[in-house]
Amino acid sequence: MDRILVEGIEFHGFHGVPAAEREIGHRYRVDLALELDLARAGATDEVEHTVDYGAAARLVMELGTGPSVRLVETLAERMAERLLETFPKLEAVELRVAKIHPPLPLSIAACAVQIRRVRDSSR
Repeated sequence: MDRILVEGIEFHGFHGVPAAEREIGHRYRVDLALELDLARAGATDEVEHTVDYGAAARLVMELGTGPSVRLVETLAERMAERLLETFPKLEAVELRVAKIHPPLPLSIAACAVQIRRVRDSSR
């Protein structure tokens, strides 16, 4: 399957298990791999045969800066679900959601969740 890669979508979100994390917030980074057949887009040079990666990035940003969730896993699931709902040409989506400099008593650049979800063909 072909892939459109969108890397480094950054935002300040209010997610985390402790209430303090949901009040103060953190920096997050999301990397996307949007999977679909790009042959027709490549042959026709027409945007309607692909996925608008700018719109996909805006959707991720909207969810990331929206209502708080406790788990990065929940945030990743919601992002994957909405991307598949919004862009019918997508066959699958893989995304990595990283909390940059998580509040731990260690020096860690980021903690991340990476998931891949495939469109349910029975829909």
